[in-house]
Amino acid sequence: MTHNARQRFRASPRLKLREADAGKAVFSSRTANPELSKAKAKALDIKRTGELIDRISALQDKLYAQHNKKVLLVLQGMDTAGKDGTVRAMFSRVNPMGVRAVAFKAPTDNELAHDYLWRVHQQVPVKGEIAIFNRSHYEDVLITRVQGMIDGDECQRRYAQIRDFERMLAETGTVIVKVFLHISKEEQRQRLQERLDDPDKQWKFNPADIEQRKKWAAYQRAYEDAIRATNLPHAPWYVVPANSKTHRNLVIASLLLETLEHMDLHYPPPHPDLSSFTVE
Repeated sequence: MTHNARQRFRASPRLKLREADAGKAVFSSRTANPELSKAKAKALDIKRTGELIDRISALQDKLYAQHNKKVLLVLQGMDTAGKDGTVRAMFSRVNPMGVRAVAFKAPTDNELAHDYLWRVHQQVPVKGEIAIFNRSHYEDVLITRVQGMIDGDECQRRYAQIRDFERMLAETGTVIVKVFLHISKEEQRQRLQERLDDPDKQWKFNPADIEQRKKWAAYQRAYEDAIRATNLPHAPWYVVPANSKTHRNLVIASLLLETLEHMDLHYPPPHPDLSSFTVE
């Protein structure tokens, strides 16, 4: 059961990112049954997520076989919000032949020599595929804005270009799901500290994250504006509380399953006369 996740987590036209909302766990088993212990509720939620992922896997197999429609899952969020963890959780049990994850890093010199959507367009899903963007074209109205690389007029032009780009993708068969992983500033502090304290995670730590963290408020405003400007029926934004990794995974599995269930996926018809074939 997915509990109308697409309706419940759809970004509001008047979106305001509040710290308290990052910790909400409305889909948690403990919300429905407060008497459950945290450990029991977590175990139940992990089990529920696994069941949803199994259903996603079955539908993804039909998507791949049908070889007609495409799905683009965009994951955005502050550093440590859980983009990598979401990819691992959602797709570890899905046929890798029809799934592709793309991580957008700082652009290369060649990419900078083209328009900012050039490198993105090359990575959109092909027929029968789910493509996951770990960061995306939205970096070009987030980092660039906060760092002062573009002014307000250019930012508005890019919103319009992104709307046109995503409309073109939707009109040519791509179902778009955009997710903002909403964590609080305190949750980010704890996760960054864990990276520093754990020798096995220190490779993940980037000193630049400390400097970016100082601009937290500016990034929150940039996300609010970008989401409000590009939250359209053919390319909806969902704001997922992500302080709890378990709850985050449950919500995103629900969103993805609901999306696939509404795509009328089915296996293609077999050869018209299978009875004429014999396997020797």
